[in-house]
Amino acid sequence: MAYFLSTNIISSIGFTSEENFSALKNGVIGIKPVSEPSLYPEDFMAATINRAALKQKLISIQAAEIDFTFLERTMIYSIKQSLENTNVDPKSKSTLFIISTTKGNVDLLEKSKRHDVDPERVALWRMAEVISSFFGNPNKAICISNACISGVLALNTAAMYINADQYENIIVCGGDIISRFVVSGFMSFLSLSDEPCKPFDRDRNGLSLGEAAGTIILSKNPSASKQGIKFIGGATANDANHISGPSRTAEGSYIAIKKAMSEAGISPGQIDHISAHGTATPYNDEMESIAISRHNLQDAATNGIKGSVGHTLGAAGIIETAILLEEMRNNTLLKTSGYKNHGLSEQINISTENSVLELNTCLKMASGFGGSNAALIIQKI
Repeated sequence: MAYFLSTNIISSIGFTSEENFSALKNGVIGIKPVSEPSLYPEDFMAATINRAALKQKLISIQAAEIDFTFLERTMIYSIKQSLENTNVDPKSKSTLFIISTTKGNVDLLEKSKRHDVDPERVALWRMAEVISSFFGNPNKAICISNACISGVLALNTAAMYINADQYENIIVCGGDIISRFVVSGFMSFLSLSDEPCKPFDRDRNGLSLGEAAGTIILSKNPSASKQGIKFIGGATANDANHISGPSRTAEGSYIAIKKAMSEAGISPGQIDHISAHGTATPYNDEMESIAISRHNLQDAATNGIKGSVGHTLGAAGIIETAILLEEMRNNTLLKTSGYKNHGLSEQINISTENSVLELNTCLKMASGFGGSNAALIIQKI
């Protein structure tokens, strides 16, 4: 069994999990207009990390700008912050690093940055190796990059290794930044909203990009779990529908949830809360509502945090699970920022206000390009 030891979130609304949770409770929206011609010739909405504030904190990790990219330094800082709350030895052979990202150091493709660091670092495996090497880890780091389910898939992979007694502790870190490559790509899909995104809302018109780094540390040792929460099931499935459009019948998400519940040994009626993917795109939100309805989970309290922090790509599954852990520890259901008028064919239970709720067993959903879908289930010890 895999147990949660510690988390950290660095995002547009805070530099710790606690700061992010508090900001979400208070309705803070990190999505703002961005005017940066090097990223895109026109202004666009996104949730960006406060680089000036983070730069001061990065000084403490002894990772010079000339040696590491911004993303690498941010992920290293996130890992260090998470490790401070544990007795985990990152140099131990029984500790593994799993890195989750969709684009990694894709900004190194820019001509102006090609000479900043070794250009090989644009390779995802190399970035993962650089991060784990900083901590002196002797194992070969694993890099998970499967569109926007990368974070949830990384946590599922970590739990699989622990359950197989391959490692005692696993450090899972996810991260992505706002880059010209990413902004241009989503602009070409005409999928970016001109205001902070509105997950599941009738008037939603696209997603908001975000950047973040997040860390979750899992262990096979239940006595070390200050979180008091364990991983009980996870699965992934591909709907094989389209390169970017999800299945209209939610086939992949339905299968992933079904297999996760089977592994967890629970029934739909035992799920108290669903942390949805909630991109605020018309088809994805609708697909998720269908998957939830097909499992008779319409009454389960459901929310999403992308209306506050944006879609953070490879970090999304990590930081959203970290927030889910905070919700469970505090028995507090967070509202869904941006949601006002129900805009789905299925009448699922979207949270509109923060509320006190006993949260014992929860489901995290994720979906991504290429038909990828994932789910994981966590439960209090």
